[in-house]
Amino acid sequence: MKRITLFAAAALATSLAWAEYPDKPITIVVPFAAGGPTDKVARDLGVVLGKELKQTVIIENVGGAGGTLGANKVAKAAPDGYTMLLHHIGMATSPALYRNLPFKVLDDFEYLGMVNDVPMTLIGRPSLPASNYAELMKWIEANKGKINLANAGLGAASHLCGLLFQQSLKVDMTTVPYKGTGPAMTDLLGGQVDIMCDQTTNTSSQIEGGKVKAFAVTTTKRLTTPALAKLPTLDESGLKGFNVSIWHGMYAPKGTPKAVVDKVNAALRNSLKDADFIKKQEALGAVVVTDARLAPADHKKFVEAEIAKWGPAIKAAGQYAD
Repeated sequence: MKRITLFAAAALATSLAWAEYPDKPITIVVPFAAGGPTDKVARDLGVVLGKELKQTVIIENVGGAGGTLGANKVAKAAPDGYTMLLHHIGMATSPALYRNLPFKVLDDFEYLGMVNDVPMTLIGRPSLPASNYAELMKWIEANKGKINLANAGLGAASHLCGLLFQQSLKVDMTTVPYKGTGPAMTDLLGGQVDIMCDQTTNTSSQIEGGKVKAFAVTTTKRLTTPALAKLPTLDESGLKGFNVSIWHGMYAPKGTPKAVVDKVNAALRNSLKDADFIKKQEALGAVVVTDARLAPADHKKFVEAEIAKWGPAIKAAGQYAD
C-alpha cells in the first residue's frame, strides 16, 4: 500500500510540474530556409498556436540537407516541450534518401498531429516559350538534355515532385538543388532555371501575380482557389495516375511528457479551427486537416504508411545522400 501511495504521489508531482506549461517561449524549428512554403505554414500556425498556449512562439529556420539538419536538432533537443518541429513529407522520405540519417523517424519523436495537405503546381520561368501544358511538352521534347529543374534540396517536396515528373515523362533533366524554395523561386523568377514543381503555399501568389508560367496541378482533381482553378491536373493532361500532395505535421523530441503532448495537441486542434488560419491556408490552396490524423497515434501511422509508399520509388531512382 505504501509503495502504491508513493507511486501515486510521484505521478501527481509530475502532473503538477507540467501544469504550468508553457511558462516560457516555445520554438518551432522549420528545417528549411525562411520564405519557403513550410516556413509560411509555420509562421501562420505559430500565431494562433501562441494564442492557444498563451505563450510566444518563435520560428527558427534550420535549413540544409533536405530538412534533416533541422529535424535532427529537434530529435536531439531536451524533451521539455519548448522545442518542436514542423516538417513536411520529408519526414517520410528521408529514411530512403539518406544512408546515414542521424535520427530514426519513427523512434526519435513524439507525434503531435497533422496540420495540412498541400497540392503542388508545375511552374516555369516567365520567359519560358510555353503558355500551357501542351506547349510545355513540345518545348521539353525539343530541349532534351538542356532543361534545368529547380528544387529546394534533396528530399524537399519540390525534389520529390520533380523526381516523379521526370520518371513519368521518362525524361532526364538537370536538377539544380537549393537550400530552400525561397532561393529556388528567386532564380526561377530571374530565368536562371527553367521549371520547378512546388507547393501551392509558395506558388499561388506568384501565379496570381503573373510572375511565373503555370502549367498544371499535381492532384487528381482541379483546385478551386481563384489563382489555380483554371489549371489542369497532370493526370488529365496525360500523366495518368500522377498524384502528389505534400503534408505538414508537428513533432517533439522523444520522451516529451504525455501531459505536454496532450496540451500541444489540444492547442493544435483548436488552432486548426481558427477561421483566419483556415482562410489563409485556403488562399494558398492548402487544406487544413480535420480527420483522424490530428491524433498523435494516427499521425504516426500515416507517416509509417508514407515511408512504405515513397521508399521504393526513391530507391528505384537511385538518388541517395550520405
